[in-house]
Amino acid sequence: MVVINLAVMTAALVLATMMAVDLIRHIWRRRGIDKLCHPVTVWRGMVLCFATGIAIRSGGAAMVLWGWNAKDPAGTGTLLLLQRLMDPIAVAFGLSGLALAYMAAPGMVMQLRRKPHPVDFWTALPLLKRPAWIVLLSLLAALGVVATR
Repeated sequence: MVVINLAVMTAALVLATMMAVDLIRHIWRRRGIDKLCHPVTVWRGMVLCFATGIAIRSGGAAMVLWGWNAKDPAGTGTLLLLQRLMDPIAVAFGLSGLALAYMAAPGMVMQLRRKPHPVDFWTALPLLKRPAWIVLLSLLAALGVVATR
């Protein structure tokens, strides 16, 4: 169970951080073009909130799992305290994303119905190669750490 948790939390931290950084780069690059109430800006902000919340939450859990040491209970306790301090911040980001989604839903639905653009998920499937490798490498790292503890 420790291997699965360690692998999932590590992969989630890396993938969510990658998504957050990518979104921040897009927002910064298009800051002069996209308006604040533009649907793509709202979508980017919403996904950025979710990705940041996931990165903070899984980062805290990964920090505890990677730093777990039965011979140093004080150090482990410090990591657990840090995780507990990070949890409300992560939840605040998640709730902010939900609030954005809830507030933007009527306008977004109306806009998407007005100009529907079908999304072809199959052509974007190769984009999942890097995340799949990250998950696999996280699993291998977790197996190695747990096996050598």
